[in-house]
Amino acid sequence: MRLLKSSVHPSLNSLDQSSFLRLATRGIILKGEEVLMLYTQRYDDYTLPGGGIDEGENQVEGLIRELTEETGAQNIRNVEAFGLYEEFRPWNRDGFDVMQMKSYCYTCEIDEELGEMSLEDYEVKNGMKAVWINVHDAIKHNLDTIKSSDKKGMSIDRETFLLLLIRDELLAVSK
Repeated sequence: MRLLKSSVHPSLNSLDQSSFLRLATRGIILKGEEVLMLYTQRYDDYTLPGGGIDEGENQVEGLIRELTEETGAQNIRNVEAFGLYEEFRPWNRDGFDVMQMKSYCYTCEIDEELGEMSLEDYEVKNGMKAVWINVHDAIKHNLDTIKSSDKKGMSIDRETFLLLLIRDELLAVSK
């Protein structure tokens, strides 16, 4: 899978610290210029649905499980590799200083109607919900949040980068 970007959080002076690897998947689901996103009220941002790959799962199995849980997506099909976004973040728990996260991004199609979501407690508390939004509107919203919010999460830079790439590569193809 092609490497889209490797990002190091600005607070990390060195990657030569105790670290661990987290594998994740992200789903890119388009309907014209609309993309299926997760809006998180706590951080006031839009993120691609997806999350950690469980022990024993391959990337596509993890993607399908995450999309089903977070959005209620049904009949997930035509899964195609889009690219890998790698990031290094500070992590001050569990005896580690750095988390290396590899997010494997895939395009796919789903049925029009979304089923029931199965969010984790923290996702519910953060006010997470699945929404269809115009790609350009999601980019503008995230850029505004990056500029003006003191509560933004660390993932917004990754998500905005991915949205810009979706706009430039995937929407350009569909026109």
